[in-house]
Amino acid sequence: MDVEILQEDGIGSGRTATLDPAVFGIEPNDHVIWLDVRRIQAAQRQGTHKTKERSEVRGSGRKLYRQKGTGNARVGDKKSPIRRGGGRAHGARPRSYELRLNKKTRQLARRSALSYKAQGDAVRVIEDFSMDAPSTRQLRELLGLLDLTDKKVLLVTSDLEHEIYLSSRNLPKLAVQEARNINTVDILSADVVLFQEGALGTVTELLAPEKQPA
Repeated sequence: MDVEILQEDGIGSGRTATLDPAVFGIEPNDHVIWLDVRRIQAAQRQGTHKTKERSEVRGSGRKLYRQKGTGNARVGDKKSPIRRGGGRAHGARPRSYELRLNKKTRQLARRSALSYKAQGDAVRVIEDFSMDAPSTRQLRELLGLLDLTDKKVLLVTSDLEHEIYLSSRNLPKLAVQEARNINTVDILSADVVLFQEGALGTVTELLAPEKQPA
């Protein structure tokens, strides 16, 4: 599958880029996509939740009244979880929500997400460009020339483009990511994935399945 390489003015350059079918033309695996999205979202959880348990709340440890002979249910101290002001039973504790997923499965998830975008004609390629200084206006005008103003766009750059990233921060529908760092959630969240020409080659090289030796 070939896509036209666009210039910064939105006009075709007369050249095309080939989308590797091993990366952009596979049968998407929905279950693997779900696994990777679950992994990414779980890693974003802070896991800093904490409630005070019986040993941590303030209060006397004295037994409130004697064990037998009162006619009431037996009771311990006022910090018991069943009493008002007591500690929480089995309360939340800080923990990591990190999930493990092997490398090949993560790669398959990204290939599946990119294949969905390719099937929906949502992959664009633009010539490599950079910015001398951050300029939100310049980046907004570029999206306008590419007819992408009203779409959620993932711009994939070849290398770390600090000026482009800074320019994108005031554009709520634009996300900028370096080619080697894109993930399944980034791809699926975008209406259009816009690759710099060099970034397309980097992504293809990173995600192409390894060929088994003969």
